[in-house]
Amino acid sequence: MSDYRNDDENKELTSQTVTDDHKTEDKREDEYEKYCYLCRRPESVAGKLIDMPGNIHICADCMQKTFDNLNQGGFGGMQFLDLSNLSNMGNIDMSRLMGMNDIPDKQKVKKKAAKPKKKEQEMTLATIPAPHKIKAMLDEYVIGQEYAKKVMSVAVYNHYKRVLTDSMDDIEIEKSNMLMVGPTGCGKTYIVKTIAKLLNVPLAIADATTLTEAGYIGDDVESVLSKLLAAADNDVEKAEKGIVFIDEIDKIAKKQNSNSRDVSGESVQQGLLKLLEGADIEVPVGSGSKNAMVPMTTVNTKNILFICGGAFPAIEDIIKARLNKQSSIGFRADLKDKYDKDPNILKKVTNEDLREFGMIPEFLGRLPVLFTLDALDKEMYIKILKEPKNAILKQYKKLLALDEVDLQFDDSAYEAIAEKALEKNTGARALRAIIEEFMLDIMYQIPRDDSIGRVIITGDYVNEKGNPIIELRGVEPMQIEACATKQS
Repeated sequence: MSDYRNDDENKELTSQTVTDDHKTEDKREDEYEKYCYLCRRPESVAGKLIDMPGNIHICADCMQKTFDNLNQGGFGGMQFLDLSNLSNMGNIDMSRLMGMNDIPDKQKVKKKAAKPKKKEQEMTLATIPAPHKIKAMLDEYVIGQEYAKKVMSVAVYNHYKRVLTDSMDDIEIEKSNMLMVGPTGCGKTYIVKTIAKLLNVPLAIADATTLTEAGYIGDDVESVLSKLLAAADNDVEKAEKGIVFIDEIDKIAKKQNSNSRDVSGESVQQGLLKLLEGADIEVPVGSGSKNAMVPMTTVNTKNILFICGGAFPAIEDIIKARLNKQSSIGFRADLKDKYDKDPNILKKVTNEDLREFGMIPEFLGRLPVLFTLDALDKEMYIKILKEPKNAILKQYKKLLALDEVDLQFDDSAYEAIAEKALEKNTGARALRAIIEEFMLDIMYQIPRDDSIGRVIITGDYVNEKGNPIIELRGVEPMQIEACATKQS
């Protein structure tokens, strides 16, 4: 009896050991990333791996190369798999061969801990903010552009009412796709980003300069939807309620007097027509291009809001030419130079001017909401520096506050920064470069001295004519300010 019991106990111990080994192996697999058996790249770099028997994983690129080699010359073209010259193949232990090619744990990449996902509130008719509330939220981040913010608030509100209401008394509401015209740096992209963030909808920003006609080198128009699908975490239903912003739309204007094929102009506009109108589009998942190894899914663009934006350089001359058609000779005739100094000439833009610029009528017809943005003046630059929630100067104040230093700017500093930005003529983008330049020495020197409690930036320092006012901890500010003035 004791022998039988010993055998049973040995079997139980053996099975327990095997179970423990499997648990240990599973734990190791959960802790470390999988890697490609051929190219040795981890799953986070190579993408989703194909699992094969023998605990072997191969990436899609290596699998594609294997198929290509097979198609070109069979196994003869794959020297690393040519085993025909080997003898005694039956005596080779393949499991040992695989083990020799295994990667030790110290060379593997550990998996990143998954972050808990926040529960997103589903958008309904009751939760959509009214146009005046959308504009009020935009006012906290975007300075000026009152007309543009009002137009966008109404268009976005009507669009999502249409999306969430399939039919309203059997009357189908059309999409409110938008076309915004404005000079560089006036905030076109920033407004769209802010609206998508406030409404918590996926946003894809595409650059029209990279789009070409299907079959040529460049991105297809479907790549725009690939970016939107990626922004929605490959959730098709969520992506179909998102926003697509196509920037630099003026770069796909029809080429004038060109004898070559217009693969990045009029043909791209024609390719975008079906996206803007609403159609079922085959979109590659996790990739910007279509090939045999990438899975495809169908996205319906009927409820996707498309916003196009562009600077349309030199369109002012087209507007002036149209307005000056009525100029003639006489006491009450309009002069040809009447609109030369008009700062708001861009507000008079019409679809006729855009057609003259090179946009085709079918494309403009699918963008019914047309509006312009104002160029930035000195007062708007000063407000951009002071008022938005995430103003750039507030960011620097936060950085120095971490070093327990109070950073302040006087009125002359704001005016000096605004004047420099006007000279650069590149919009709000110029502010960052200007501030980085004069803040370099301050950000470098402040952490070296713990006695500094406050730094005041003046207009003379911005214009490189003086020094900032520095106040030390525990010393009367008036004395330090006076000393600083004498030194300067």
